[in-house]
Amino acid sequence: MVTRKTARYGDVWSVALDPIQGSEVRKTRPCVVVSPDEMNQWLPSRIVAPLTSTIKPYPSRVTIRFKGRQGQTALDQIRTVDAVRLVRRFGVLTRDELERVSEVLVEMFRVH
Repeated sequence: MVTRKTARYGDVWSVALDPIQGSEVRKTRPCVVVSPDEMNQWLPSRIVAPLTSTIKPYPSRVTIRFKGRQGQTALDQIRTVDAVRLVRRFGVLTRDELERVSEVLVEMFRVH
């Protein structure tokens, strides 16, 4: 059984993101866990990136197909949340999608 404690890299969970401030993504929505499993194993928090059906041409967005719907992973909106905000597990992104997410994250945080 998958629980909040065992949420792993690449899992898609419904995450309660409220309360928010400013331009943060709001409400309970699907998010992909982007924190590494080594971190997920020991810490009570997860780093997540919201999924959105609004397609934007941002370099920080990765186009995905999940549960038959096209959308994007909003890596420009990543945030750390306590695992209690994880409501329900929906599934996992494909290996190809996860590789692209990793590539974009590396590029975002690369020292220029």
